Formats: sequence, C-alpha cells, structure tokens
Amino acid sequence: MDNFHFDLVSPERLVFSGEVEHVVVPGSEGQFGVLAHHAPFLSMLRPGILSILGPGQPRRIVVGGGFAEVAPEGLTVLAELAVPVEEFDRSQLLQEIKDTEEDLVDAKNDALRDKLRRRLDQLNRLELALGERGTRA
Repeated sequence: MDNFHFDLVSPERLVFSGEVEHVVVPGSEGQFGVLAHHAPFLSMLRPGILSILGPGQPRRIVVGGGFAEVAPEGLTVLAELAVPVEEFDRSQLLQEIKDTEEDLVDAKNDALRDKLRRRLDQLNRLELALGERGTRA
C-alpha cells in the first residue's frame, strides 16, 4: 500500500507529522478515510477520534473543531483540540459538560444561550465518540 504525508496540528503543538498508509477523520458530514492519491477535498471536523494507520502501531487522537484538507502533497488537519486518546482527561471533559450545563441554566440572553448550546452539543458529541470507542473511564 502506498504511503502519503500527514500533518496534524493543534494550537499548542505539532501532534503528528509523517508518512502514513491510511487516516480516518471525523468530518462534519461523517467519517471519511484518506489513502494515498486521494482526490483533493476539504472538510470541517466534528468532535471525535481520528485514527492513523501504518506504518507501526495504529494511533488514535481525540480531535475537536478545525478542518482537514487533502491536497496532492498529502493530508493536513488543523484542529482546535488534538490529544492522543491515552493522554485525554475524560474527567475534565465531564466537568466541562457539567459547568456548561450550569452556565446554560443561568444564561441571561438568547445569544449567550445559543453559544452555550452549541458548546454543549460539541462536548456531548465528543463524550459520545469516546464512549463508542470503548474509552469510558
């Protein structure tokens, strides 16, 4: 199987850069896989698990927010959040969900309520993605 170049970047650091065989990305319209010679493509990310396959051991990365671009040079993912599953603090996510729910109850105007509802939806989607992959704490 042909390899291609993949970069995963978060605001804090370059999370991954190297040659891979296959990457599965949680896109806004559903998961999609990228192999070498994939057609150019651009997608927003949804909260979930990004999987990096070959060479070596598969890697699973928690991602949220951002976008993915497939170009002739390879795949680039710019993510607001990108943390290896084994380093992800699920208890912090659960606390953030609880805090956002409380803030939503106390919100004083529609604009703030809408913003908090979107944030809560993202957090809940991420928690669901983690649970579906057998990573519940």
